Amino acid sequence: MNCAMCGIHACKNGLEHAPKNCPSLEEDIEKFKDFYKTEENYTIAKISTKLSTQYGRTRMEETMDFANQCGYKKIGLAFCSALAKEAKMIDKILTYNGFETFSIMCKVGGLSKELVGLEKSTNPMCNPITQAEFLNKAKTDFNIVVGLCVGHDSLFIKYSEAPVTVLAVKDRVLAHNPLGAIYLADSFYKNKLFPPKN
Repeated sequence: MNCAMCGIHACKNGLEHAPKNCPSLEEDIEKFKDFYKTEENYTIAKISTKLSTQYGRTRMEETMDFANQCGYKKIGLAFCSALAKEAKMIDKILTYNGFETFSIMCKVGGLSKELVGLEKSTNPMCNPITQAEFLNKAKTDFNIVVGLCVGHDSLFIKYSEAPVTVLAVKDRVLAHNPLGAIYLADSFYKNKLFPPKN
C-alpha cells in the first residue's frame, strides 16, 4: 500500500484501472462502511463531504460552517503560547459568530521538563494531555488545535473526547505554512529534505 506514489488513483477515477496492490480492492474494505452508521460519524462525514465541494472560503470560515451545521456550540481552543495573539483573534471571531469558547494554552500547569527526563529550564514543558482534559471537563462539542508542536498535537488529539480539527500548525521557519517546504522540495529546500547520504 503506497497511495502517495500511485499515479493512477483509481479510487478517484474508476476501480477498473486499479493496480493489484490497491487498498480499494481489499476484501474487507466493505466492513469499514459500518463505521459511518453511528450518528456522530454519519453527521461528520455527511457535512464535511458536502462542505468539501464548496470553494472560496478560508479554513476559518469552513471550520465555523462545519461547527454550525454539526450543531456544535461549545468550541475548545487548544493553542500554543507562541500563537497566543492568533488564538485571541480566533476566540474573538468565534464568539462574534455565536459560539461559546473555552481556550487553554499549552503551558497550563507550568510543568517542569524534568517530568519527562529533560533538564530543568525556566520555560515549562507543554502539557497537551491537561489541555485535552480541561476541555473534556468543559464538555466542549468540538476542539480546534492552534499551533501545537508536533507530537503535542498527537497527545491532545489522543485524549480529547470531542472531535478535533486543526486550524493552524506550527512551523517557526515558514510562518506556520509547512507546505512551503514541500513546494520547494525540488529547489531551495532540496538539500535539507533530501540530504546527501554517505
